[in-house]
Amino acid sequence: MADVTAGPGGRPGQHSRPNLDQGSHFITVVLFGAILAAGLLFTAYSLYVDISDTDTPIHTYLPFLLLGVALLIALGFEFVNGFHDTANAVATVIYTHALPANVAVIWSGFCNFLGVLLSSGAVAFGIISLLPVELILQVGSNAGFAMVFALLIAAIIWNLGTWYLGLPASSSHTLIGSIIGVGIANALMHGRDGTSGVDWSKATEIGWSLLLSPLFGFLAAAILLLALKFAVRNPALYQEPKGNQPPPWWIRGLLILTCTAVSFAHGSNDGQKGMGLIMLILIGTVPTAYALNRAMLDSEMIEFSTTSSAAAAVIAQGSPAFALPGGNPRPAVTAYISQHQISDATYPALAELVKQISRQVTEHGSIDKLPAEVVDNTRNDMYLASEAIRLLLDDREDELSQEDVAALGAYKKSTDAATKFIPLWVKVVVAIALGLGTMIGWKRIVVTVGEKIGKSHLTYAQGAAAEVVAASTIGVADHMGLPVSTTHVLSSGVAGTMAANGSGLQWSTIRNLLLAWVLTLPIAILLAASLFYVFATIF
Repeated sequence: MADVTAGPGGRPGQHSRPNLDQGSHFITVVLFGAILAAGLLFTAYSLYVDISDTDTPIHTYLPFLLLGVALLIALGFEFVNGFHDTANAVATVIYTHALPANVAVIWSGFCNFLGVLLSSGAVAFGIISLLPVELILQVGSNAGFAMVFALLIAAIIWNLGTWYLGLPASSSHTLIGSIIGVGIANALMHGRDGTSGVDWSKATEIGWSLLLSPLFGFLAAAILLLALKFAVRNPALYQEPKGNQPPPWWIRGLLILTCTAVSFAHGSNDGQKGMGLIMLILIGTVPTAYALNRAMLDSEMIEFSTTSSAAAAVIAQGSPAFALPGGNPRPAVTAYISQHQISDATYPALAELVKQISRQVTEHGSIDKLPAEVVDNTRNDMYLASEAIRLLLDDREDELSQEDVAALGAYKKSTDAATKFIPLWVKVVVAIALGLGTMIGWKRIVVTVGEKIGKSHLTYAQGAAAEVVAASTIGVADHMGLPVSTTHVLSSGVAGTMAANGSGLQWSTIRNLLLAWVLTLPIAILLAASLFYVFATIF
């Protein structure tokens, strides 16, 4: 077994270390460039078709120039996210010799691509709800562009920095920190307390998922490995690779299956972050084409009218008599969403807003017949109503009957169908960016996960246990609409299997991983806040 012993510092011996330096074939490089070019052309063509179909008047090309830059930055974020997080899926199959490195990253990229295409979209809009409500409502303004540029560039800078150092830091963690930084900076720049710039209830919910996921990964992977040892007594499963030979076929199949599951789950969760931000950019720049879902069916419009009446009746129950200033319900609803405090104006204003939205839509028959000049306002009104009802259900659910909760939930679902949608072409281009990113730049973090976490070589069972836990955790988070760190779950899962197996941990690496995990949030907040101030000043 001399060919599989660990080298100095716990690194695998020379004969068992996989070949990570395989050059790219010329045909692969050509295909990569062709797919990249096709993705960019498809983006431009889709934008042209969508804008032409709505007869959007063009007075100046400056917004479209900003749109192009913002889209490139958003796709750049997903591209970096791809090669930053590749190790989560491929490190185990590479270091157990289940797949050659070049085949593993291409397969992982393809599975990431499919994961994005088949994603639900829930995570995309969960991320957006963290942003300051006034910036979401005016995302097409100078401050809106400053917000998008700041949080994306801050996330890219930190992702590239940790990738260069070979640290598996979390792209989700980074983006959340960037959003919080923008919210705090925006509040301070408008003379408010910095804590008022973020939806802290939603931030806390997401924060708990990011905090607990690595702990869960560590414990669950350790328990799964111990359960495997108890239930499956085949010694081959718990051996290190013999030289560079692949494992037995059934173990190889298991490892490839878990790699596939993690790649698909990563695409379905992480790809949505870019989709949500791209939709914000499109809504702000070309609201006539993207602010509202013009593909809603007639049956959905009838349902919207019905749920609007029911929701307005529920909200109006027990509302105090209150004269809205100027008859405008929006300031009171916006204040409720920003401050999470119910005033005498909250219920009357929300009931009136729901009625006004219903009148706006039914007056024209359907969403696709709304005039260009009212589309943006209608979308903002729907967003306000949906977010206010979400908070209302959280704050007052115990005080409402089951029928009232059902009525409000049905109305929220109807407004979300009109405002929270993702065109197919957006999914396709984000899938291309994430999938192509997965195929390059992967080596640094793969080496960390495969060689520097444990003191001995990764066994087949350890790789499978860590991957199963990562895939299942991400899948559950995706279903719940929560962003979760694939990186944290997988790397902590590998550490858990090493601890359970008695293999020992390389504490210098563990210390660096913990340091990156602790520093990600404050540094992302600082970077994004600083960039937002600079961009807001420039714009």
